[in-house]
Amino acid sequence: MKSSLFNMVTVLLCITAVTSAAVGAVYYVTAEPIEIAKGQKKASALAQVLPPFDNAPAQQVDTVAVDGGQALVYTATMAGEPVGYAVESAAAGFAGDIRLMVGFDTQGAIRNIRVLEQGETPGLGAKVAEEGNPVEVSFVGKSPADLKMAVRKDGGDIDAITASTISSRAYVQAVSRAYAAYLEVSGGAAEEWDTSSGATHHAAEADAENDKGDSL
Repeated sequence: MKSSLFNMVTVLLCITAVTSAAVGAVYYVTAEPIEIAKGQKKASALAQVLPPFDNAPAQQVDTVAVDGGQALVYTATMAGEPVGYAVESAAAGFAGDIRLMVGFDTQGAIRNIRVLEQGETPGLGAKVAEEGNPVEVSFVGKSPADLKMAVRKDGGDIDAITASTISSRAYVQAVSRAYAAYLEVSGGAAEEWDTSSGATHHAAEADAENDKGDSL
């Protein structure tokens, strides 16, 4: 009896050791290619959301604290002058973080948006990664400062993806955080931007006054 139990335990330990070693080996082999692929995707996203530039934005990065997390701001220049900013930011979606690269011109208008990472439901929330999706279209060419930063279901100006409200809300939140980081680096009034609602404090106060007047 003891011999059989000992043998079973020994076999299980050997199997566990071999499996762990195999997993470690796979990770070691795939880690570098995965990082290279991520780097290439980021470089492609930078090229798609920024205007023409003659510097290396990926090497000119500012880390900005936003909502208890961090956003990365890449500054694009031409002849030494800023021509645009790309901001990498994220927000929690239905199945994990949705990470975006949001491109701004020097006036704060959004040039383009690309999804870097997402794990949303295929055929539903995953549509946030499709170019030309309704949420993206609601933003491109506009400044967040001129928008009510919420999906229409919540009283905002942003079109949501059908049956994917949570994913769409996360996308809006990530853009709002990106705008806060853009303001911080470009010299805008970052302290007045409320990333939870997407409205500046002044605009929120004005809305509150309007609501108060309507109720009287």
